[in-house]
Formats: sequence, structure tokens, C-alpha cells
Amino acid sequence: MPYQNYEHWKLTPITGQPKLSVVIPAYNEEVRIVPTIGAIASYVSDLGFDWELIVADDGSKDNTVALVRDLNFANLNLLIAEKNGGKGSAVRRGILAARGQYVLFADADNSTPIEELPKLLRKVEVEGFDIAVGSRAAEGAAEGNKSLLRHILSGGLRLLVRYGMRVGVRDTQCGFKLFTERAAKHLHTMQTQDGFSFDLEILFLAEKFSYKVTEVPVAWVDAPGSKVDTRKEVKRFLQSIVTIQRNSLSGIYRERDNAYRHRQHVSAG
Repeated sequence: MPYQNYEHWKLTPITGQPKLSVVIPAYNEEVRIVPTIGAIASYVSDLGFDWELIVADDGSKDNTVALVRDLNFANLNLLIAEKNGGKGSAVRRGILAARGQYVLFADADNSTPIEELPKLLRKVEVEGFDIAVGSRAAEGAAEGNKSLLRHILSGGLRLLVRYGMRVGVRDTQCGFKLFTERAAKHLHTMQTQDGFSFDLEILFLAEKFSYKVTEVPVAWVDAPGSKVDTRKEVKRFLQSIVTIQRNSLSGIYRERDNAYRHRQHVSAG
């Protein structure tokens, strides 16, 4: 009963901890945000477990916030930022606010359809991985409508990440990643990158702190209306690689890890 389940989710607040939190970062997404919310909500509501949806606005200047607020869904949490802080900042706020046993980060353009979720969920819930990364580079993945320039640039960056950063994940930038609650909170607390390279930092930290990570082939379509300036983001990505390496060598991540563990110990006591 897909429609009835969707209606129940919209109108009835869940009690207790949800099984899943879905986090969507949004910046000036008035055209796409409501269709994306509808697609995600109608599908996930029919999977048979409690879940919440978090839209982390990133200082939108259009009607994104008003459109999401006007939906008034019982299990939709809207986080509003006073100013634009970057995609990584929005994702971090959303993930740290999430209450689910598992946390999915998904892009607002729905480039990877939500129907790919069960493949990732199986990896963390059944097979015991801490992080399941939706991947356009894994065998069996399907990419659609990707420009030649993006093919060339993404291929080069993947080689740099693999051999320069020693990150085993081939596709660090796909906006479809599922975490256990523990991995999500821990890694995003240590996060320092607020731009598009935050994914790389999170996966670098996952390897540094020995989390079990797997890549899952997904379908992906380059949705029209992207706000990403590819050349500019490549430059920032390269700068972030240097910063991440410097942070690691200087002990910044270890300090944040120690502070996180101290807070966990105090709250548990």
C-alpha cells in the first residue's frame, strides 16, 4: 500500500529511534527539492521501517526553505542556515542532527535514484560494513548524460585520490553514501572541509580510523541544472588534498578524535 504508507509517514510522527535518516543538502533548489522529497518519501515509506528525512538548507536565497517548510510533513526536519557555508557544512549539520541507526546522504538532484538504497542498506545491515559508498566507478555501475569534460576530469581525480591519497574508494564524490550511526557521527565530527571535497576527507578519515568501507555500483544520471563549476571545483579539490594531508600530519584529526571520544565517555557516564 505505497500511498497509504506515504500518507502515514507524512502525518504521523515516529516514536523512538528511526531505523534510517536521509540527509539532503540543499542550496537554491526550489525547482528540484519538492520532486526529490516526493520521490524519496514515497519509496522509503514503503520499505516497512521508521525513518526521518532531514533537509539541510545551505543559506538558500530562493524559495527552497519556504517550499520545504510548507510541506509540513511530520517526519521532515528542516535545518536552516543563516548564510551559505558549503555543501560539506550542510551535510555535516544534517548528519549530526540525524537520529537514525543508519544515515544516508543523498543529493538534492536525485541523480542516484533512491531505489538504489536497498543495495547499500544490505551492505551495512547484513554484511557488517560501516559505510556503503554509491559508486559510478564500480563494476556494474551505470552513468548517463555525463559530459566528456567531466569524464576526463573525474578519471584524473580518481587516479590522484587512489595513488596520492591512498584512499581505496574509486568514486569518492558520488552523492549517495550510507553510514552506520557511529561512523556517521564520528567521521563528520572530525570533518574540516566545508566544500565539495568533504566526501574525500570523510573517506580518508574512514580508512585512517579503520572503518569497513565498500563501494556499491549504482545508476547515476547527470541531472540538468547543476550549479557546480567543474573547473573551479577541481582546483578547490586539489587544494583540499593538500589541506587534508597537512591536517593528518599535524595531528588535527587525532585531536578531534580524542575530543569526540571524551564527549562520548562523559555522556555515557
